[in-house]
Amino acid sequence: MKTITTDVLIIGVGPAGATAAASLHRDGVKVLVVEKQRFPRFVIGESMLPRTMDLLKEVDFLAPIEACGFIHKTGAVFRRGEQICDFDFNNQAGDGWKYTFHAPRAEFDQVIADTVAARGVDIRYEHEVTQVRFSDDRVEAEIKPPDGEMLRVVARFVLDCSGYGRVLPRLLDLETPSPYPVRESLFTHITGDLRPAGRDEGKIWICMHPEGAWLWIIPFSDGRTSIGVVAEPAFYERYPGDAETQLRAIVNSEPNGAKRLANMRIVFPPHRIKGYSIGIKRLFGPRFALAGNATEFLDPVFSSGVTLAMESGLRAAQVAARQLRGETVDWQRDYADFMMQGVDTFRAYIDAWYDGRLPEVLFAAQRNPDMMPKVCSVLAGYVWDQANPFVAQAERALRALASVSTGLGPARN
Repeated sequence: MKTITTDVLIIGVGPAGATAAASLHRDGVKVLVVEKQRFPRFVIGESMLPRTMDLLKEVDFLAPIEACGFIHKTGAVFRRGEQICDFDFNNQAGDGWKYTFHAPRAEFDQVIADTVAARGVDIRYEHEVTQVRFSDDRVEAEIKPPDGEMLRVVARFVLDCSGYGRVLPRLLDLETPSPYPVRESLFTHITGDLRPAGRDEGKIWICMHPEGAWLWIIPFSDGRTSIGVVAEPAFYERYPGDAETQLRAIVNSEPNGAKRLANMRIVFPPHRIKGYSIGIKRLFGPRFALAGNATEFLDPVFSSGVTLAMESGLRAAQVAARQLRGETVDWQRDYADFMMQGVDTFRAYIDAWYDGRLPEVLFAAQRNPDMMPKVCSVLAGYVWDQANPFVAQAERALRALASVSTGLGPARN
């Protein structure tokens, strides 16, 4: 069995892994990245948040991503029947980025992985981690390459950025059940989207279905559009037939989606993901850390996936680099507590979305003009800004705003 020695073994080269690799390489740390799949590959999570722009800039990914010509995401529009709540990233409370991207992830992930590889990072595709052993001074991983001849990697640290593969959580029994009900997403790409014009073209639509589901509509620069439905399994039982029949019927039964997607032509058979939310016992341990969707995946409603992945990849890489230099680090304070603050802020908004408090705020007849820009900043991904009360005390602020909004009647615009 061939043996390779490195400082850090990174599992996965999606947004978390590529960001971590770029940061570690810049710090002079020797990195080996192994990725189970062959790129490009399809993955969901195509709408980003303005906070992502800061992270792309931090690891020098922004220029190659801008060069791709991805459509600029300028905000988010929430719709419930005739009610509309339109967030424009120009109207944030802080000075965060005013746009980000809607990007097919196959292309986005390929570009950032290729950017890292061009800097000299060793990336090996179709390499599957099958076993990991820890000792006081090193990590040993057994890896299966495409030719089947096993490879041993000896590292000083391992960072799991394997996404839904969740390599270390599975190998080390770190998974815990999610507190959320089982939800299911059904999605595809379409053409024929009757988009708004101008700046509004780039806004994601989130449409509340009258029977309890919600739809996303995400436009791409090449004329395609990502559409999807999120609901509990019982919702789909009301729509018999195969996946395409179900998706068409659901879209046609939601007034806003039905109007905008009246001419839709489905590009590929719809995909289905069920029970995507997952918890984790801990984010780190001796000589390992988890980042991206290998940690805790909440829900897609606020498009937080890529932001949390890149934030965690960068933060974990920075702490690991300090540890490898011999500095004293506190993984709980410097990594876990920091990341969970952002996760818990998003969690508060997800809970408020599904229990009805957030829709009361969004569709109130008279929205608080001082508070809504602060909510917009959260929806832009600035969930570590302690100066924003909707971050620092998210649950309390949302509860108070919802109580004020209740009884004011619905909004039309």
